[in-house]
Amino acid sequence: MATDLDDARYINILSFKRDGGGVETPVWAAPLDGKLVVFTNRDSFKVKRIGRNPKVRVARCDARGKLLGPWIDATCTISDDPERNKRIMGALNAKYGVQIRVLNFFAGLVGRDKQRAYLEIAIG
Repeated sequence: MATDLDDARYINILSFKRDGGGVETPVWAAPLDGKLVVFTNRDSFKVKRIGRNPKVRVARCDARGKLLGPWIDATCTISDDPERNKRIMGALNAKYGVQIRVLNFFAGLVGRDKQRAYLEIAIG
């Protein structure tokens, strides 16, 4: 099952703070099993916000986060399954090719690849 954002180069994730205010973050995302998948630093505030409140909104955007489409309600979960996380990285590698491979190379050199959280976004 495809989502309307499967082909988006970037998506903006709007996650919510405790006071209800939203925070927008542009990210790479790839389709996997009817969901969008993302990786980020596990210590990021985005992960903390999603851990408290899985309700998010997503929209197509450019690299700087400028919206290119409407917001869509979604639910975001943090994957803790190592095998699933490998599949998530495989989906991102397939979509972003050499760009993500270069990023992964440098992340591996400084150990940031071990600090990742993997997110799954179900739209609707």
